Amino acid sequence: MSADRPREPKRPMRRSLPPSSEDRASSRPAGDLRAAFRSLGPYIWPRDSVETRIRVVVAMLLLVGAKVANVYVPIFYKHAVDALTPGSTPGAAVAIPLGLIVAYGLARVTSLVFAELRDAVFATVAQRTIRKVALSVFQHLHALSLRFHLERQTGGLTRSLERGTRAIESLLRYTLFSIAPTLVEIALVCAILWKLFSIWFALATFVTVVGYILYTFFVSEWRIKFRREMNETDSKANTKAIDSLLNYETVKYFGNEEHEARRYDGALQSYEKAAVRSQQSLSLLNVGQSAIISLGLAVVMGMAARGIVDGSMSLGDFVLVNTYLLQLYQPLNFFGVVYREIKQSLIDIESMVTLLAVDREVADAPHARPLAAGGAELRFENVEFGYDPRRPILKGVSFTVPAGRTVAIVGPSGAGKSTISRLLFRFYDVNGGRVLIDGQDIRDVTQASLRGAIGIVPQDTVLFNDTVFYNIAYGRPGASPAEVERAARLAHIHDFIMALPDGYQTTVGERGLKLSGGEKQRVAIARTILKDPAILLFDEATSALDTHTEREIQANLREVSRGRTTLVIAHRLSTVIDADEILVLEAGRVIERGCHADLLAARGAYAALWSRQQESSQGPTPLPGVLAPT
Repeated sequence: MSADRPREPKRPMRRSLPPSSEDRASSRPAGDLRAAFRSLGPYIWPRDSVETRIRVVVAMLLLVGAKVANVYVPIFYKHAVDALTPGSTPGAAVAIPLGLIVAYGLARVTSLVFAELRDAVFATVAQRTIRKVALSVFQHLHALSLRFHLERQTGGLTRSLERGTRAIESLLRYTLFSIAPTLVEIALVCAILWKLFSIWFALATFVTVVGYILYTFFVSEWRIKFRREMNETDSKANTKAIDSLLNYETVKYFGNEEHEARRYDGALQSYEKAAVRSQQSLSLLNVGQSAIISLGLAVVMGMAARGIVDGSMSLGDFVLVNTYLLQLYQPLNFFGVVYREIKQSLIDIESMVTLLAVDREVADAPHARPLAAGGAELRFENVEFGYDPRRPILKGVSFTVPAGRTVAIVGPSGAGKSTISRLLFRFYDVNGGRVLIDGQDIRDVTQASLRGAIGIVPQDTVLFNDTVFYNIAYGRPGASPAEVERAARLAHIHDFIMALPDGYQTTVGERGLKLSGGEKQRVAIARTILKDPAILLFDEATSALDTHTEREIQANLREVSRGRTTLVIAHRLSTVIDADEILVLEAGRVIERGCHADLLAARGAYAALWSRQQESSQGPTPLPGVLAPT
């Protein structure tokens, strides 16, 4: 009772957790603990690690040793008090208490040492479990389809991963080393009190403990809705903050700082109200817990005092009962916090494990083999696809890019050009038809080998918040500095990099914001050059460059694409006039195809689009013989 009651730990506010996941977890309290340990079991007790199993066994033995030593502490204390009680044998009054006091001290030290050794031995098991589970979830998230990531908020996913891994440690610590040992100690104390005194002492102690646990359980269950509301409002506030900061320039363009602040403050106000309700309900829980413990302690101490008065109990017995109760109730003071932490840990773990249950949608077939890319002929055969079955995007698209040749796809926005690139990378599977590389259906080969054979220079390049060297080397991790520098030279960015204060070790900022659009694009081109793929995909690749730089890179791209199968997605027709074949895509169908001259002569959709672009003088005309993908 003397120990301070722990307050409920406050969770970081500026984070997010998908509310739907937490709702699902909170709505299924029964069996959650068993399900959690079933999920963690293979990591805690792995078949392929004898060392980990030995650590678990040793930790359990140390736990038992600590509790046994802890139960003996009050017994030694009782005998020491009895020996010092007036009326004891004079000759033994000094020697016996000294021995008991030493035994008392050794028991306390032994309990503490065993507990610390237990934590030290089990720490490796806990941290290894956290690492392996987090890695499994992280790898699974990368294996999920693009559709999943476009529909989910990245902040919520990272928060689920962060909360889940942290919850694993909390769950192991509280269940294995707090709840279970406390229940064992309660049983031992009740048995000892029954044996030494009477069943009434054991019964009073047991009723108090059960009443405390039941009260804590029901009130904590009632409080769950307040915790859930806190997490939901926390998620909304975090989402607004992240979205606003990621779009910092847009906010500045429109002078909407105050508007963003109002939106964020509104979310924070909702969190504030939920947090206040949660704290008020916590106060009610703490008051009730204290009342139950105090009542139980008063009853048992009163019974012991009466025993001393009638001579059936000694002063040492009174001290023994008092010490046992204080020693027993001290962990019970933490039971409310422990229970809430376990409940929250189960919610967080289930939110994370739920991610593992998400279907990949696009997965390697059981018989998938590595892509055998020879000349790398690319073929789309009657491909049909729609992100939503009710709204088809591609409607029977067929074309072939012969090995080593170049095909361009042009057309208005929304025609399905970008969808073709996503299907080629197999971010989605086609609804009908098939995509072939050298006669191999890309659904029958491994995704790793497929994407390893394709290099892309996208229109919108997003860089990692790391060095220029890292972002170029990302095209082929492990490439030597000389290879990275060669790729940078071919992309005409080496001189710019060397002019930077830190050269290749210059950080580019989040999403590459420290570089201009043209500089980012040249980094992307260098990265693709370093990858050295069999198939090249240019998606508006030079749209962010000035005329002079674009002409230089066009020449480099021609050199890079020589002998490689190349697919160009473009809007500006002047950049693809030298393609071997040009496809005109409109409303998900190929309405025209042919070389530049033939399409102009046909006076169809391509000729009309060319005429409009020439009149508006959009974009530079490429050098003769140079393919200029945009």
